[in-house]
This record gives sequence, structure tokens and C-alpha cells, in this order.
Amino acid sequence: MKFSTATQAASSSIIWIGGAAIAPFERPLLDRYGRKKGILEAFVISSVGVALQTSAQNAAMFMVGRLILGMGVGLGSIACPTYAPEIAPTKYRAFMLGFYYDLWYFGGHTQHTLFGPVPFVPESPRWLVSQDKDEQALKVLAITLSNGDTSDSEVHTSYNQILASIALSKRESCFPELARRYQNSIKSEKNHAGRICRHYRYWLGSMLSQAGVTDTYSQLQINVALNVWCLACAGAGTLLADKIRRKPLATGSLTFALIFLYLVGALTKLYGSSTDESAVYGTVTCIFLVQGGYSFGWTTLLMYPSEVLSFSLRANGTAIYPVVSDAAGVLATFIMPFALESIGWETYMVNASWDVLEVVFVVLYWVETSKLSLEEIEEVFEVEMRLGAGNIIQAVDIEDAKTSYMPAHTMYPSNEIRGD
Repeated sequence: MKFSTATQAASSSIIWIGGAAIAPFERPLLDRYGRKKGILEAFVISSVGVALQTSAQNAAMFMVGRLILGMGVGLGSIACPTYAPEIAPTKYRAFMLGFYYDLWYFGGHTQHTLFGPVPFVPESPRWLVSQDKDEQALKVLAITLSNGDTSDSEVHTSYNQILASIALSKRESCFPELARRYQNSIKSEKNHAGRICRHYRYWLGSMLSQAGVTDTYSQLQINVALNVWCLACAGAGTLLADKIRRKPLATGSLTFALIFLYLVGALTKLYGSSTDESAVYGTVTCIFLVQGGYSFGWTTLLMYPSEVLSFSLRANGTAIYPVVSDAAGVLATFIMPFALESIGWETYMVNASWDVLEVVFVVLYWVETSKLSLEEIEEVFEVEMRLGAGNIIQAVDIEDAKTSYMPAHTMYPSNEIRGD
């Protein structure tokens, strides 16, 4: 099948349309049937989409396959990041969520291998508590925190915190707190989806052609090497996420990437049609550095929305978050080929300039979540709302912050926690 520029753009962007189409069904599915079942259903839907896409006999069948694949990817991209932070101990949360996003560089090659254990993994203890399945929740917490010892004090402290947090989340929350959480969650995804970095894999051939690399075999070699490089950078960022902390990681990696994105634009303008091999290598090196900087920080930081949303909002946010992110994905993937064809090197300048604004947003509005449990992050937001907008806690002060969480039975009578 041979596609025109418009058809290529549509085939790339339709996967995001599929993700947005299934968004309204994600919240009731994950809330009612659990996080694990959402992951299983995402795998089934994705497999159907892949089967249709690979066996497509015409453009229409290919598009339908891409649409269904997008629905599966959309469901999985919410179910997995919702499940991982709720099951992971605090000290491993960044690694587990970051590793999940790092695996995207493997593409679909590991999908069926990694799916095997999913039916046997435990359900989210926070979801189990919300469904009044306390005994199962304690067993899951014991598995993750104390090698199965349900009498361990850490297990009971964590359980009581979860119990109190979920009870509080069912009460009315103030609008500024909800708005702040949604703003940080959605904006972090727009940072990711709105930039050229996420979508380079669709149009890397056009980027390399403009940079002076026109040989198909050379482009394939660069593509493979770039994926390996990005995986290595993403892995390093995941391992260092808690040590560097979220806000410095976001601002540092984004600043690094936008500097070299400006250089990609400048070198493409000056040497795009040149036969000077040194100039071509310089442009390709800058593309590698842009992707390396992005992968080091933002591949891991896709965990941030799952961290800042409370239990109830983590599920409710699935009705808004994917729509915004997939809309941004449709816009970026559909516009990219036309932008590269029409304005060429200026495309990079526009994207890099937008990233400057993103750095400012992160500095002003993000809340530091490193080394804090999900319940402690909720408390940070509550404290901010009580202090007021003029006294917002700065990220630099949060790393060593101590929360005032006490065991739930000392904070509320058990019947009050349960709402009896």
C-alpha cells in the first residue's frame, strides 16, 4: 500500500483518536472491575488491533486496525500507570513506573512475553480497600512490604493511611485543590505530547532527509541506534529519578533538549542540502542529544500524573487525561509532516520556543513528589490549599518534609473511616 502525505498523517494520528474514543469507558471499568482487569482487557484489544493491521488488505482495513490498536493502547496507558503506583512501595515507585515507560522503546516485541504473569499479579490494595476487601488488601500490602507478614507494623500503618485517605477522598474536596491536581496532571502530558520528541519515530525519515541523510539503509541504522540510545538514557533517568527529584529532572532535561533542538533547526537550515559529512554528522548528533535529554527526564516523568492524582481523581482523571493527551497527539502527528514539508527547519524553532514556556510552568506550578507516599502527596496538596496560593510550598523544601499522618485508628474511629 502506498500512502500520500495526508494518508500517512491520518494513519499515524488515528491511533490517538482510538485512545480518545475509549476514554469515557476507562473510569467505570477501572473503578468497578479493578486495575488488573483493565490491563488484561487492554492487551486483548491491542492484540485484535495488531492482527487487523498486520493482515490489512487495503487502506481501510489498516486504518480500522490502527484505530482498535489505539483503543487498546489508550486503555493500557491509563490502567498500567494507575496500577503501578498503587501497588509499588514508595522507594520503588519511580523505578517501577519509569521502567514501564522505558519499555516503550522495545515497541511490541516484548508485549506477549510480559503479558504472561499479569493474571497472577495481585490487585491494587487501594482499589481493594475502596471495595471493602480489607483482608485481601492487607495480604497484598504484606507481600509488597514485609514478605507476606500481615502482622508487620509497616503493613498496618500503610493500610491505615490508605483507609483514612480513601475515606477523606470520598468527602468534598475544595475546587482549588482539584483544579491544581488536574492542571499538573494534564499539563505534564501536554508537555510530553506537544513536543516533537514524542513523535520523532513517525517522521524521523523526513527529519534525517532534511538533515542531509537520504540513504534508506543509513536512516534505518540511525533509527535502531537512536532507540538503543534512548533506552539507555531513559533507564539512567529512571534509576536517578528519586535522587535528582521530579522538578529538577523535568526542568534540567527539558532545558537540555530544547537547546539542542534549536541547534538541530540551525544546522538543518545551514547544512540541510550540504554534502559536508561533518555538518551532517553534527546535525544527527544533535538529534541524538535532543532525544537523549528528553528520554532521560520525560520518559520517567510520565509517572507524574499518577502521583499527583488522589485515589478518586486517579480514576476520574481517566475521563479527561487521555482526551487531552490524545488530542495533543493527533495535533502533533498530523501537523508534523506538513510542517516539515512547508517550513522545514523552522518547525524545530517553534517547538523549542514552546519548550521554554513549559520550563517556566514546571518551575512555577509543579509539586515535588519524590520519596513521598501517595498518601503523603495528598497531604501536601491539602496543606497547600490551607496555606493559600500566596504560601505555596516550594519543591526544594519538600524532599525532607515529614507528614503528619498517623495511623487511621488514632485519627478517626473505625466506623467514621468506613462511613458507617
